[in-house]
Amino acid sequence: MSAARGRKSERLLNLLIMLLVQRHFVAKDRIRDILYPGMSNDAFEKMFERDKEELRSLGVPIEVGSLDVYFDDEPGYRVRPDQLSLPDIELAPDEAAVIGLATRVWQHARLAEATTEAVRKLAAFGVDIDESALDIAEPRLSADEPSFDVFWEATQERTPVRFEYRRSGATRASTRNLQPWGVVRYSGRWYVVGLDTDRGEERVFRLSRVQGEAHKAGSPGSYDVPPGTDVRATAMRLAPPPPTGETAVLVRRDAGRGLRRDAISVEPDVRGPDDRTAWDRVRVARGGSDVADELLGYGADVYVESPDEVRRLVVDRLRAVVGAVGDPA
Repeated sequence: MSAARGRKSERLLNLLIMLLVQRHFVAKDRIRDILYPGMSNDAFEKMFERDKEELRSLGVPIEVGSLDVYFDDEPGYRVRPDQLSLPDIELAPDEAAVIGLATRVWQHARLAEATTEAVRKLAAFGVDIDESALDIAEPRLSADEPSFDVFWEATQERTPVRFEYRRSGATRASTRNLQPWGVVRYSGRWYVVGLDTDRGEERVFRLSRVQGEAHKAGSPGSYDVPPGTDVRATAMRLAPPPPTGETAVLVRRDAGRGLRRDAISVEPDVRGPDDRTAWDRVRVARGGSDVADELLGYGADVYVESPDEVRRLVVDRLRAVVGAVGDPA
C-alpha cells in the first residue's frame, strides 16, 4: 500500500471511530481540528465530503443532527453503533481455518493496532469516548472476492480497472474495462459500481464473479465521479433483486448483530444446539446461496434451522474449506 493510500485509509478509520465512539453529535469544527488540522476551509470541505461518501458507500450510516435542541445551529455528525455493520475481513480458506471461526475481529492484529492508535489519538484530544461502541464488529470470514482490494484502491485513486467477468448463466468470461465509482455491500454481496467504458454506460458488477486477477489499467486521477452520484442507490437499481425466501437461524445471545438488524422477527431464549449457551431464533427474509455465504461469516455463533437447502449449502461450504486446508497440494 502506498503512503498516500495509507494516509487516506488511516483518516477514514479515524473519522469512523470518532463518529462511532462519541455519545453525541460531533461538530464539524471539532472534526476538522482533530482529523484535518492545518487545512484551508475549501480543502477541508472537499475532503470531508469525499470521506463521508467513502464511508457511506461501505454502508456506514452517518447521521446529521442538531448539536443543541434549543437552537438551530450548525449540524453535527455521528454513527449509531446499532445501525452499523462493518465490512467483512476477507480471508483465504487456509487463513480462515488457522484463525478459527470464533475469532473476534478486534484480535486481528493490523485492525486492532490501527483502532487502538485511533482511540489513543482521540483520547489525547480530550474526546469523550464510549469504547463499548466498538463491540459492534464481528468476524466475517469469506474467500469469495479476492479482487476487493484492487477495486477498493482504484476507487480511492480514481484509476480504471480491467478484469475478466462471468455473468450469471454465461459459459465463459469476457473482458471489462471500468472506471469504478465505489464499492458497496448489497444483499449480502460486494458490488463495484462505475462507468463501463466499452459500453459507455453505468454498470454494476458482483465481485464474486470476477475471474482471475483484476488489474489497474490507467493513471490515478484519470477520471471523475459524476456529481451527485449515489453509489448505493445505483447498485440497488442495477443489481439483480435479492433472492426470495425465509431462513430461520439460531444465534448466540451476543452475536449476529447484522442478522438481527435485518430480521423479520427475533424470538429470544430458545433451546439451542447445546444447553450451555443462550440462543435467539432470528428469521431473515432471504435464502439460497447468498444467505448461506453470509451465515458462514458468523461461524459457530449461528445454527441454521431451516430451510434444509440453506443448511446443506452451509455444510457443503464448510466441508470445502476443511478439504482445501487439508489438501497437501
